[in-house]
Amino acid sequence: MRNLIYAVLLSSAFNAYAGVSVIVHPSNGSSFDTSTINRIFTGKEKSFSNGNKAIPVSQEPGNPITDEFNSKALNKSSAQLKAYWSKLIFTGKGTPPKEVSNDAEVIKMVSANPDTIGFVSSDSVTDAVKVVQQF
Repeated sequence: MRNLIYAVLLSSAFNAYAGVSVIVHPSNGSSFDTSTINRIFTGKEKSFSNGNKAIPVSQEPGNPITDEFNSKALNKSSAQLKAYWSKLIFTGKGTPPKEVSNDAEVIKMVSANPDTIGFVSSDSVTDAVKVVQQF
């Protein structure tokens, strides 16, 4: 019983510190840094460095990965990001990233379209996508 408790606690610790990986299609040769990722996911940058249109894919609010990405990559809380997008939508100056419900959907979209960029839990990354930044 004691070993089972240790295994559960250890597993929880790994899940809590898995981190967030920003992913793109494996054929995307663009360069990425934290600033570029921030600008793409806040609508300030509309294309990759290779000239292709950038289509950001986010995950639904309330998802722990979304909260971690917003905090670490965008330096905003989810409430701050929601207020930011509400202002841009109201003024007609921007459209927030498309939202999907989980890591598997993000990987599916990114692996199918070379113009997409998304974020997933680092332990969900597969060979179908390329990791360009980790937080």
